[in-house]
Amino acid sequence: MLLNSNQIQEIIPHRYPFLLVDAVKEMSDTSIVAIKNVSANEMHFMGHFPQKHVMPGVLITEALAQAGAIVLLSQEQFKGKIAYFVGIDNFKFKRQVIPGDQLELHVELVKLKSIMGIAEAKAYVNGEVCAYGTIKFAIGD
Repeated sequence: MLLNSNQIQEIIPHRYPFLLVDAVKEMSDTSIVAIKNVSANEMHFMGHFPQKHVMPGVLITEALAQAGAIVLLSQEQFKGKIAYFVGIDNFKFKRQVIPGDQLELHVELVKLKSIMGIAEAKAYVNGEVCAYGTIKFAIGD
């Protein structure tokens, strides 16, 4: 692993129970491959279909946004800042994500202008796309 949970928490402000990136496998200045291990012990499963756990799509999207924030906030000019998730476009969900799955989060920055960024994001489980779309960020203090 390139970054573990402790190192991730030095970059983004998220903490349990809302830290949704467990590790970073690969990262460049414009892209990242990160991991989210999905566990039945997560709080949202208590109410999100308690008899048949399914990870909420909004949390898959948030995990992708957090991975994107790691890429942005690792850049020298943005260190110590916060990346705000400000929008999504054309997001699709193709497969349910359940406890025991390992989400592989792929995010690539496609546009960065001043303090605004746009990224293409895909989440995979076992090589199968489960969600994809465009996420938008704003950098702030």
